[in-house]
Amino acid sequence: MATAAPVHPVDEVPPVRQLAAFGPQHVLAMYAGAVAVPLIVGGAMKLSPADLAYLITADLLVCGIATLIQCVGFWRFGVRLPIMQGCTFAAVSPMVLIGTTGGGLPAIYGSVIVAGLAIILLAPVFGKLLRFFPPLVTGTVILIIGVSLLPVAGNWAAGGVGAKDFGEPKNLALAAFVLAVVLGVQRFAPAFLSRIAVLIGIAVGLAVAVPFGFTDFDGVGDADWVGISTPFHFGTPSFHASAIISMLVVALVTMTETTGDFIAVGKMTDRPIRPRTLADGLRADGLSTVLGGVFNTFPYTAFAQNVGLVGMTRVRSRWVVAAAGGILVLLGLLPKLGAVVAAIPAPVLGGAGLVMFGTVAASGLRTLSEVDFKGNDNLTVVAVSVAVGMLPVGVPTIYEKFPDWFQTVMNSGISAGCLTAIVLNLLFNHLPGKASSTDAAAEAKAGAASA
Repeated sequence: MATAAPVHPVDEVPPVRQLAAFGPQHVLAMYAGAVAVPLIVGGAMKLSPADLAYLITADLLVCGIATLIQCVGFWRFGVRLPIMQGCTFAAVSPMVLIGTTGGGLPAIYGSVIVAGLAIILLAPVFGKLLRFFPPLVTGTVILIIGVSLLPVAGNWAAGGVGAKDFGEPKNLALAAFVLAVVLGVQRFAPAFLSRIAVLIGIAVGLAVAVPFGFTDFDGVGDADWVGISTPFHFGTPSFHASAIISMLVVALVTMTETTGDFIAVGKMTDRPIRPRTLADGLRADGLSTVLGGVFNTFPYTAFAQNVGLVGMTRVRSRWVVAAAGGILVLLGLLPKLGAVVAAIPAPVLGGAGLVMFGTVAASGLRTLSEVDFKGNDNLTVVAVSVAVGMLPVGVPTIYEKFPDWFQTVMNSGISAGCLTAIVLNLLFNHLPGKASSTDAAAEAKAGAASA
């Protein structure tokens, strides 16, 4: 009798109890980032609290749908890896500019729809560029992703950007406590519990935070039980050339960032990304972005926050992340449930984020360990790429005097570092140039032998 082919860990469907335990971790890891974009854009446009709440529920709903498309996939849409989708921060500045200079939300959504269609069309072309992402480039990009996310965890740990008590010792103490719980569970608990160390750490942190006054659940009572996003709630989309051009630049940036995230998860799950797989994943990004423009939200991309969770828990099943996508859909349809998650204080998320984002950086170092650094300029490629990638992270205002299109590309440390790594790899390892020291030694040895 023929034996069934073994199922790859990415395609394994865990029992329901494991899906129920692992899925919420991914939601909690990305929730703050997921709602940040509608809050920033809506706040800049001075929307009413009701409209802001609508933007958030619409965002969560499409986040869930986009995640399901990416993880489960259909036809040529979806990378079929454990990838969470969320609104890209690369689009924040252009969207605020579009929305506050007379175009309003309809102009934003018109440009988002066009950008999504462009991503769908460009996906096959971008898929053929995979050969320009050897371990030298991918390891560098994964390292930059992890390091660039650490300030996010730091801001959470300090209380959240804009918090009145930002940096208070009590906030950092709570974050440190959560970090200690996560590490303790991962080190001493049984294997199953160690895989949900982040969820346990957040739950214990929340249990401690409530009696000490870090948060309250007043917003839960004010939230509606059911909320359904309808297409074009804020009006028929309008299409302006300047808005479309700026959003097309964002599309190229997000495609670059998403490629880095795909490659990182592919490494962690032992399912390397292929050109066709990359094209399918980017095509799903484009479809999700079109849905965003239709259902009153914004461009979507793979969320780097969850890459670290995959590496830390070593749970590789895409169905776990699909379960998280289902939870996001529920949060988008049940605002009251979303308000419960929103009540989790930032320091609790910060303590868990330090582990997760650090794991991403460590994964980049592991990939770079496969690279040969002897007798070549690979160390220079890594050094300069990391430096360029960290500039906007360490000095956020460094490019504020530059044109908007330049800021859109370079203000993202991930895209800036990724583009630098690709260019430098081509410069040092693909273009003809001086012979390396290894080649020179070989030529000298051959000359001596012939003599």
